[in-house]
Amino acid sequence: MGFGEDLPGGLGFVTGPGGTPIVAIVTDSSAALEAATAAANGIAVARMRITVGGVAYFDGDLSLEELIARYDEGVTTAGPAPGDFARLLAELPGEVLVLTVTESLSSTIASARVAAAEAGPRVRVVDSGTSAGSLALVALHAAVVARNGGTFDEVEQAARRAMARVRLVVQVGTLDYLVRGGRMPGAVGGLASRLGVRPMVQVRDGRLRKLRPAFSKRAADRRMIEMLLRSRPGGAKLHVVGLHVLAEEEARALLARVRDEVAPATELVARFGASMVVHTGPELTGLSWWWE
Repeated sequence: MGFGEDLPGGLGFVTGPGGTPIVAIVTDSSAALEAATAAANGIAVARMRITVGGVAYFDGDLSLEELIARYDEGVTTAGPAPGDFARLLAELPGEVLVLTVTESLSSTIASARVAAAEAGPRVRVVDSGTSAGSLALVALHAAVVARNGGTFDEVEQAARRAMARVRLVVQVGTLDYLVRGGRMPGAVGGLASRLGVRPMVQVRDGRLRKLRPAFSKRAADRRMIEMLLRSRPGGAKLHVVGLHVLAEEEARALLARVRDEVAPATELVARFGASMVVHTGPELTGLSWWWE
């Protein structure tokens, strides 16, 4: 896997060489980070909020199966409140880098900035420009640099390097959920449905972008892998996440096809969080990657 194998200390209270405090990393639950992976890497996670049928829950309180089954009750999402971030920051000693989902998809960064203003200069907030597996990769890379004794500036610069290179591409069963959530024009979603194709979207540079649809799931998988390979700089190491919603075996198969082409330095299988599934729907597989 490449992360968290010998990380000293507990969540958020990790130390670097010689026991010196290191920069703590905070992200939000739109990142496709399993709780064990986040904890193993000293990454604290502020949970998004989901309202189903008028009842509010934290991201993760409901299983994806229950959330999908109750979608017709009316589902909305919101970023963590400023107080959620403030409580996390109060528990973390020293300097903290907060990496959030892109502002174009969520108001999360506004809450993080409010909490950071109260905490003072020991906290910096960065809009990752991305989400899901790509946000996970950015946070994990920053955590590795912090664990290796990087300064506050070095950890932030490492996060920004990954942000500049990271890609997120997914295929979905329908664009209806993105349309309902206001993240895609209705005319675009309707056209994809009428054509009976496999919609594909990417998040890059802070924007959700529609890609040319594929005519089958296998064709969509092939195109994602081709995009990954075409983006490779010479001699670079691959960090990649296979993404899914209730389709872990499909994500593993997609990663296996990546391994047929290149050996990743890091690979993870990760499930979309509930706060993201609300907007994408249940039929999703995809890849996040960056070349280091």
